[in-house]
Amino acid sequence: MTEDRLDATFASLADPTRRAILARLAQGEATVNELAEPFEMSLPAISRHLKVLERAGLISRGREAQWRPCRLEAGPLKDIANWVERYRRFWDQSFDRMADYLKELQTPKGDQDDRKN
Repeated sequence: MTEDRLDATFASLADPTRRAILARLAQGEATVNELAEPFEMSLPAISRHLKVLERAGLISRGREAQWRPCRLEAGPLKDIANWVERYRRFWDQSFDRMADYLKELQTPKGDQDDRKN
């Protein structure tokens, strides 16, 4: 994944409306009107959100007669998950070290001396 695409994906996910739209599309295709239903905003405003998601590669729009269904494109989300995974490993290792340290603190002083001998 290029940095530009990663930036575009993160920027589009920064907005709660766009995250809600993606959550809805995870359930299946939907029209702009269906996507707009839960929001108190105009159709042009929803369309602007959809354009941001489309530019980031997170959705695609088809054309079936007069119906233009939107569908989720999971590729960029997988790229984000892979990017985050590198940092999850770091945090897991940090938490393991912290757990070891906390166990050491909870062990009575005499028990620590016995283990060293």
